[in-house]
Amino acid sequence: MAHVVIMGAGIGGMPAAYEMKEALNKLGGNHEVTVVSNVDYFHFTPSNPWVAVGWRRREDITFPCEPYLKKKKINFIPHGVEKVVPEENKLELANGETLNYDYLIVATGPRLAFELVEGQGPDKYTQSICHVDHAEKALEKFEEFCKNPGPVVIGAVQGVSCYGPAYEFAMILDTELRKRRIRDKVPMTFITPEPYIGHLGLGGVEDSKLLLESEFRKRDIKFITNCKTTKIEEDKIHYEEVDRNGETIASGELPHKFSMLMPAFRGVNALVGVEKLTNPMGFIVINEYQQNPTYTNVYGTGVIVAIPPVEATPLPVGTPKTGFMIESMTTAAVHNIIHDLKGEAPEKVGTWAAVCLADMGDTGIAFVADPQIPPRNVAWAKHGRWVHLAKIGFEKYFIRKMKKGTSEPFYEKAIMAKLGLTRLKG
Repeated sequence: MAHVVIMGAGIGGMPAAYEMKEALNKLGGNHEVTVVSNVDYFHFTPSNPWVAVGWRRREDITFPCEPYLKKKKINFIPHGVEKVVPEENKLELANGETLNYDYLIVATGPRLAFELVEGQGPDKYTQSICHVDHAEKALEKFEEFCKNPGPVVIGAVQGVSCYGPAYEFAMILDTELRKRRIRDKVPMTFITPEPYIGHLGLGGVEDSKLLLESEFRKRDIKFITNCKTTKIEEDKIHYEEVDRNGETIASGELPHKFSMLMPAFRGVNALVGVEKLTNPMGFIVINEYQQNPTYTNVYGTGVIVAIPPVEATPLPVGTPKTGFMIESMTTAAVHNIIHDLKGEAPEKVGTWAAVCLADMGDTGIAFVADPQIPPRNVAWAKHGRWVHLAKIGFEKYFIRKMKKGTSEPFYEKAIMAKLGLTRLKG
């Protein structure tokens, strides 16, 4: 009997659990799947920008994990992991217990490293949309702000590897402020370490620079690129602007009464410092089969996986892992565990392509980059209200799918067909 443990119950962990259980059932034998999470609920992270302006409520995008996992005969432990001990095939849990595994899939998502910039974070002077708890707090601050509006700063700090939500939130906020008829009282600035608007950690995708710059101009959102955030205070953000060599060419302060800056990502504490399992920033080191080269029964999927930036940039700009990539990585990990149980060599490789639906409040932009590192076989970006509607549909579909307990892939069967593209090979 094999025991497969999955760390994390988010958009990587829950699908991994369902897909793993289905694959083991087909294999036959008395195998077990256990999900371990530091919270007892699933939340649909892509909807957090909507929560932060009141377009969604917590109950719209969350549900308890255990009842739905139990229906599929998947074990659930609502306690975080204190330490991964791969040489002993065990996890040390926050409740003092240990959990042994035969195979481990790490799908935790990242730790949000607010501490890397002084004054950043929901407990200090900026808001966050990386977690539903943060988004709820951002909504409280936003409602206070609307009573006495003023300057707003949205964007990302150096080292961020996920830029889509920052662009989305800037546009969503603009849309909501216009609905409330107070947009004229709110100067907005977008700051980012990207070398240009629309880089997205991908080196740009087709006309992403033109499309996003155009949207910012239409909405009167000023922007600063190659921007290093140095310090954040209650009423102002200190920054430096660098040239192509990373040398400071300007510095200044931006006043703000409300701000949201994406933080840099790091590995979760349970993984940091585990030699040969993670890199210096705590991300899981994997080979092409999603498998750690040293501890070959440990696999990684999602944002916690270590991948290099697509190109050198003046300031650190990480590479995003979109839903399509996470789905593909998860499938590869599950298939290769089954191969190992059969005594076969791993063969399934993830599709390292980026597919993204970026909502902009009343419109949106869809991006496809295959592969994510240029030059590409497919580089595609389209703009329109249909993207906004597609993202709403994606939210409803994914939550329904997680409650139903199916591992049916969304992106290849839905998004790729809608975009009129052929199946991406991997």
